[in-house]
Amino acid sequence: MATLTGLTRGGKTWTPQFITAINYAKCLGCGRCLKVCGQDVLGLQALNEEGEFVEDEEDEEFERKVMTIVNIDNCIGCEACSRACPKQCHTHSAYEQN
Repeated sequence: MATLTGLTRGGKTWTPQFITAINYAKCLGCGRCLKVCGQDVLGLQALNEEGEFVEDEEDEEFERKVMTIVNIDNCIGCEACSRACPKQCHTHSAYEQN
């Protein structure tokens, strides 16, 4: 297996770390990661008291909002979302090609 790597402008090797998961229990729903992601990877979604996602926020009551991964294929592996997150609830990993 080969790991996807790139080069920085200075010529150093860089391995992108792509988002794989968000810990909903830790997420505050503050939106900081959403604001720093320029690739439309993330989105806020409402949870009800049972911890289930709410489809229509206007018709159903919800407890809180959490960040979700809505377009995982858009992730470029920059980890800006993790650097902006005060709770460190994002999980990332390198991409390995077969």
